[in-house]
Amino acid sequence: MLVLRLIGFALRLVFAPLTAVWVLLRRRLPRNAWLQIEIDGPVHEFPVVRRAPLPFLGFMGGRGVALSTFHEIIDEVAKDPRVRGVLIVIRSMSSGMATATSLRKAIVRLRELTGREVVVSLPNGGDTKELYVASAATRIIAAPRATIAPVGFVSTARYAKRALDKIGVAAERLAVGAYKSAGETLELERMSDTQREQVGALLDTFYDELVSAIASGRKVDEARARAIVDGAPYSSEKAVEAGLIDVAVYEDELPKALGDAKLVSAARYLAAKRARILPKLRKGRVLAVLPLHGAITSGSGPFAVDERFVSAVRALRANGRVRGVLLHVDSPGGGALASDRMHHELVALAKEKPVVAYFGNVAASGGYYAAAASHHIVCEPTTITGSIGVVAARIVVEPLMQKLGIVTETLQRGARATLLDPFHTLGQDERTALEGEVQSFYDGFIDVVAEGRKRTREEVHAVAQGRVWSGRDAQTHGLVDELGDGHAAVLALRSRVGAGAAKMQLATLRTPWQRIPPIAPPSALGSLLGLAFSRERVLAVSILPSLW
Repeated sequence: MLVLRLIGFALRLVFAPLTAVWVLLRRRLPRNAWLQIEIDGPVHEFPVVRRAPLPFLGFMGGRGVALSTFHEIIDEVAKDPRVRGVLIVIRSMSSGMATATSLRKAIVRLRELTGREVVVSLPNGGDTKELYVASAATRIIAAPRATIAPVGFVSTARYAKRALDKIGVAAERLAVGAYKSAGETLELERMSDTQREQVGALLDTFYDELVSAIASGRKVDEARARAIVDGAPYSSEKAVEAGLIDVAVYEDELPKALGDAKLVSAARYLAAKRARILPKLRKGRVLAVLPLHGAITSGSGPFAVDERFVSAVRALRANGRVRGVLLHVDSPGGGALASDRMHHELVALAKEKPVVAYFGNVAASGGYYAAAASHHIVCEPTTITGSIGVVAARIVVEPLMQKLGIVTETLQRGARATLLDPFHTLGQDERTALEGEVQSFYDGFIDVVAEGRKRTREEVHAVAQGRVWSGRDAQTHGLVDELGDGHAAVLALRSRVGAGAAKMQLATLRTPWQRIPPIAPPSALGSLLGLAFSRERVLAVSILPSLW
């Protein structure tokens, strides 16, 4: 490998003069240059690795945007007086609320660090998240007759107990924690008071963030910002009158609206800045980004599988180039045993190298369980986290079989042999045994969090019980250390690594489950259906404990 690297270096050295000319030409900018950043699809905190293994510098291109790369552009613009401004075109945006919060903070950082004008263009209009992000810009421009709709937030859940009763199907659910709501849409006729309380608190956080963003960004008071939200949607022309956007022009008129700007692709600009005349002979030390995305499960499948995750963590421990690890969690939880295995490996990793966890849109239940091993936890105010509790549930079809006239004959050896039979309704002895098992997992969960957060069991139990928190409230209750975006999490990791960390590059670990994007926080019914693909079959078939 070293011989091949030396040969490659020699060839690059021969062509270095030509390469230098090519690099200089690519770095040229026209007068009145504005960088243009396109957002049309998913927004990720860190680059999604497609081919190359560790290390990988990331990308910004195609339909996906990586916020870590956005911050790299910000740092380059701050040093380059030739860039007059930045135009961010948001055609569509796929992200959770926490990611949208991080994107908005990146725009604020771009304005404050560079002092340049930052304009957001909405050629297709925008809804709540687009306007929440755009409010950080100096100016907002939309196409004529586009719809501008920052209408707020809504959460809906459909309760199916009556329908299940009609067809003879029942849901059996065991949960430790008054707020552990996964599966209640199948067990209850209406939303429980505890679920209504915790969902309402999350919506309050989201709504407060939206109102505050519009008030500060559009320079109005909060009463006026609330009136703007309550008055939505608007046409572009009405949005100008309401002070929500600044002007409505067609896309081909944007350069003129920006003062005869010459638009330059930000992706091309950054690629030219990154280009090297000669490659490095020796690979340097890195900070690794370890993703924990999607439902946590055991065995195989396109999710966060414990065996794959464990292998990845052990590889990071053994790799001498990796000086610190940023654990990026975007998971609603999953299998209890799988979560425990992940946590165990992260504990071992944290004994040898600094580990900082950054919570994305959701880091709840099993996702929080695994991350409790981290030295430091960072999340956005709009992150959904907590849910420290355990649930086990299943669908029982025995009543349906009776309605259809199907007679079930059962022969068994062992008092609880039918415990995992989906056609069998739990008896009191079986239910008591399972409740003890679920309680045992809950006690273990409390112990894990108490140890990781340096709190007493009583303190953790007081904020646990399955309660879902916003990141803002989670920090108040000591479940996270710092409110911030991925950039803040990286700074926290560099601080813990110490000398030389400022020059270490981020390296995104390539993992099999990265093909599945981070998922949005599921409803109770969504959680139930999602687990049908797990080997443990926690909710769909059997009744093993789960962290959701």
